[in-house]
Amino acid sequence: MNVQELIKEAQALQGELAEIRRELHRHPEVGFDLPYTKAFVKRKLEEFGYQPVELGRAGVIALAGGKTPGKTVLLRADMDALPVHEEAEVDYRSLNDGKMHGCGHDMHTAMLLGAAKLLKIHEDEIQGTVKLEFQPAEEIFQGSPDMLKAGLLDDPHVDAAVMIHVTAGMPLPSGTVMVSGGGISSTSCEQYHITVKGKGGHGSTPHEAIDPITAAAHIHIALQEINSRELDGNEFGIFTTGRLEAGKTSNVIPDTAEMWGTIRTTDPENKVGSMIKTRMTQICEGIGAAFRCETTVEFYDYCPCMVIEPELAADTLGYMKELFGESAVDLSVVSGGKAGGGSEDFAFVSHKVPTVSMFLTAGSSSDGYLFGQHHPKVRFDDSVLYRGSAAYFYAAINWLKDRR
Repeated sequence: MNVQELIKEAQALQGELAEIRRELHRHPEVGFDLPYTKAFVKRKLEEFGYQPVELGRAGVIALAGGKTPGKTVLLRADMDALPVHEEAEVDYRSLNDGKMHGCGHDMHTAMLLGAAKLLKIHEDEIQGTVKLEFQPAEEIFQGSPDMLKAGLLDDPHVDAAVMIHVTAGMPLPSGTVMVSGGGISSTSCEQYHITVKGKGGHGSTPHEAIDPITAAAHIHIALQEINSRELDGNEFGIFTTGRLEAGKTSNVIPDTAEMWGTIRTTDPENKVGSMIKTRMTQICEGIGAAFRCETTVEFYDYCPCMVIEPELAADTLGYMKELFGESAVDLSVVSGGKAGGGSEDFAFVSHKVPTVSMFLTAGSSSDGYLFGQHHPKVRFDDSVLYRGSAAYFYAAINWLKDRR
């Protein structure tokens, strides 16, 4: 397909895509609880001529092509929002208080719907099958494994997978497409919860109590030694305690203190993560005992690191350069070859089939888009939606053609 014609077709959809995105933005939903979003996506797909099918707890899939024998490529958009109160100054702010599309998943869903419309228009040109995936619960790392368990990669069998994520607040022009290079592109992530149980008492008689706050403070400091003294200098592993809670008032020693946080590594086999978890447990239990406290450590919601297939990444970068010229770049040039610190549950798919991830800048810091993902004031430039739709479409069409 002529790239100029494709860009024009995609641009013609821009107004519709912005309306779709803003409607989704007004009605954010979280986790697997996406009744409005799922119904909206299904209705749009049906309008475009698809027969969408629900998959898993809250996912939606649809197929384009299939008229010509060939391979199958999966295009994915996540649909869920964050449990965050929106503070962005936009006239389409969230109507669901305490929920916000602060990571751009409304953008992803709109872009994939745009790609779906383009694919249906050009369905006779698809040399194989394009599977469209609209996924729930990415923010809690459960949506992808749920859809995989329900048969995402089967019927037809998926041969390659593509995702796009928008970014805001970066010092790059809006509309820049970045393609991850081969290897590890983002870290794994696992949640932890530490509970330190002591014995509550009056603040004036600490000798009659067992103070869990003191024990928790020593545990928090001691855990930092894992990174500085126990990890090989060539290994990557970080953990962050982002939440610590204990007590309700100033003159009472509480019964318990609790900490929550995350562990991240770039080890696809998670050996580094396993070592950190073992040492965390030993340190927590040992220090807790030294302060006469009972300590438990729980680990949950594991997401592996994202593995990008080198050949697919190289092909995709080539397609994007054909489509967008010099405004398409290798992400490693921007990142210095380092894996991103954020985690992404499409990583589960990347451990099953060749996968590539692309990033689309949607708001440059030089243009006043000062906040990044997950911030209550983050804004995204939805004038770039058509570029995301074109990128999805062009990557799928060309990969299938080249694999005939």
